[in-house]
Amino acid sequence: MDDATRAALDKDVKRLKRIAAEWAGQLHDLVEDRLPAAYAEIPGIAQSTFDACKAWADADARLRAATTD
Repeated sequence: MDDATRAALDKDVKRLKRIAAEWAGQLHDLVEDRLPAAYAEIPGIAQSTFDACKAWADADARLRAATTD
């Protein structure tokens, strides 16, 4: 993998980590501030948080694999 591709992947990993952190923050805010009244929001926010974290983990694994080559 060339340097430009690695740099683009690194940028994508950072972007996905930021998105995952934002979703984690929303989940935290739900737990800290709005439960139990907003219990119906748990599945949607939890799924979005999981999906964002999974996307980051997958991209991070690709970056790690690319940097060990």
